[in-house]
Amino acid sequence: MRLALPALLALPLALAEPAAGYPLDGYPLTGVIRLEAYRLAGQGSKRPDFLSEGEMLPSDAIELALAKRSGFSIPPPDPELSGQLAEIIGSDAPSYGVAVLDWSDPVRPRYAAHNPDREQNPGSVGKILVLLAWFQALADRYPDDIAARQRLLYDTPVVASRFIRTDEHKVPFWTWGMSAVDRRPIQEGDRANLWTFLDWTASASSNAAASTLMSELVLLAHFGSEYPVSPERADAFFRSTPKQELTRIYLDAMQSPVKRNGLDLSKLRQGAFFTREGKTIIPGTNSTSTAGELMQYVVKMEKGELVDPWSSLEIKKLLYLTDERIRYAAHPVLDDSAVYFKSGSLYGCKPERGFQCEKFMGNRLNYMNSMVIVESLDRDPQLRYAVVVLSNVLRKNSSEVHQEMGSRIHHVIESLHPEHHAATGAQDATSAE
Repeated sequence: MRLALPALLALPLALAEPAAGYPLDGYPLTGVIRLEAYRLAGQGSKRPDFLSEGEMLPSDAIELALAKRSGFSIPPPDPELSGQLAEIIGSDAPSYGVAVLDWSDPVRPRYAAHNPDREQNPGSVGKILVLLAWFQALADRYPDDIAARQRLLYDTPVVASRFIRTDEHKVPFWTWGMSAVDRRPIQEGDRANLWTFLDWTASASSNAAASTLMSELVLLAHFGSEYPVSPERADAFFRSTPKQELTRIYLDAMQSPVKRNGLDLSKLRQGAFFTREGKTIIPGTNSTSTAGELMQYVVKMEKGELVDPWSSLEIKKLLYLTDERIRYAAHPVLDDSAVYFKSGSLYGCKPERGFQCEKFMGNRLNYMNSMVIVESLDRDPQLRYAVVVLSNVLRKNSSEVHQEMGSRIHHVIESLHPEHHAATGAQDATSAE
């Protein structure tokens, strides 16, 4: 392996719109090549300069925080935390659904929620249900053989097909010898393994990658032990099978895992593909989410109850930020914290005198959704908490609003757990006299 490391250190210039990721030491297990590129970019220094301290955890440092507390459940609302949350939300309260769960002190967890049952299209947050569906399908195929699940993810080549049409989200491409990571939309004919498509779905929030995984789920459900099948056989199946039957297979593959894992399908579902062509080939239904049910997803994952402990941990790793931070996760106050993150947005505009439509500032709808777990581990006591925010605040930059909310909630959690500072040497000497 020969790599021009000085050129790799120019990587930040190639990063455009990432969102989450997988630990940087994960390449040997997954074959996700961007992880190796980023890891090599940091050789000779503490970390790549485009990543924060909180993005450098190795795989073995990521754990399910509630796995040893099987009886854990979300407690009743805490008056102090609830009051501080209401102050943060302010006058735009009717446009929010928010849930905050702090388990920094596992003996005394704190919970606060505002409109937790308020429904909103999840946008790209719905991709966490694609992850759930895939890990459930793997467990169904190999219930007692995790190594076989890993082999299927690593060894199965996936070729991007017409299901990707058309997505502008850019994903990272890199091969040995390249001086920088290239970021571009997935094109028909691009080939990568299932692990990489999972990473593209979580890290770059690629609609093309998510829709490709959904089509592969349908193939796995139909062909069973014959999966994977050739692109030609897959295309023939999608063209010859009645749409009604394709819809039935698809909805069962996506919705059954939600119900089987104890989540409420009426409050959390991804009903349709993420690309227009995908929706044309396989019609679906509507999608919805609530802050309260997304928090239930988080809790089940942290307890190891999304499918099984291995699946829960792999989903959490896929949500671990190892790329440029955006939206809620972008505030510098979180730089030293590990952040597990998925966000999504939908915005639309209508004619309005004196108003100029801009990204994330819709005046007809302005959905911004964030699902976040924050772990501040280099602190005593450590902070571990989760936040779900669904907002539809019109005419405001929702990306900036969520970022500011992330800062304020973090300071609230800090105030609930004052840091213990070690005594200085001088103080130690005085006390010893």
